[in-house]
Amino acid sequence: MAVFHTTMFSESLGRLTEMTAIVPVEACKDIPEHQRAKDDAPMKTVMLLHGFSGTHSDWLFGSDIQQLAMTYHIAVLCPSGENSFYVDDRHRDALYERYLCEVLEFSRRVFPLSRRREDTTIGGFSMGGYGALLNGFKHPELFGGIIALSSTAISDRLAAMPRYEDNSLATAAYYEHVFGRPQDLPGSDRDLRHAAKTLAESGQPLPRLFMACGTEDALLADNDRLSAYLDSIGLAHTYLKGPGGHNWPFWNQYIAIALEQFFRDNL
Repeated sequence: MAVFHTTMFSESLGRLTEMTAIVPVEACKDIPEHQRAKDDAPMKTVMLLHGFSGTHSDWLFGSDIQQLAMTYHIAVLCPSGENSFYVDDRHRDALYERYLCEVLEFSRRVFPLSRRREDTTIGGFSMGGYGALLNGFKHPELFGGIIALSSTAISDRLAAMPRYEDNSLATAAYYEHVFGRPQDLPGSDRDLRHAAKTLAESGQPLPRLFMACGTEDALLADNDRLSAYLDSIGLAHTYLKGPGGHNWPFWNQYIAIALEQFFRDNL
């Protein structure tokens, strides 16, 4: 197993940025040989996004992602999204949606990764879950799978507000900077429902979609509403709920479930 802490210049952000890449380079000796993933082809890829206040190393230290990467022989890319919600910030020329595409292309040039959309998945937790959903919906030509854990799927709730208010996460000014004014959010490029409906009606190949949220998570109702909306527009998905809060024990458990569903055929 090789873990790379990579510094790359991003044209989309106009500066140096950091990412963690987890790339299995040997067979996992703990797995019987007949159950090991085949390693003679370009690797499938999972891009995993961190949450609010996080950084590119969160998945490395908070989860069992190294063992999972070795088990399924997949490369894992963890970019640093700061507190961007992984959307393009045109006010300061910090284009995070474009940056994710840039990270993927950079990594494909550096590591032996498959270029097939069917072999490329985007995922994340909390803010990263929102980023995975939004960018997965908007870029089905790049991502054949989406994994969204405890997603901050709040765009419809924000749109219903007469005005934003400060809360324990961030200020009203922050929400307006990221999402625009509440009345401008519906139908915008930050609206998860709009992105999902556009995808469902596009005629393009649809990504596999896995969602999960803990029953003690404050974001459960938001995820319930999003799942119901996806059902209403015919966008097929798996949505699992189970005991747990907004924390690593839940994310670690459900990333293992998601990867098993997505990559069991690798074995």
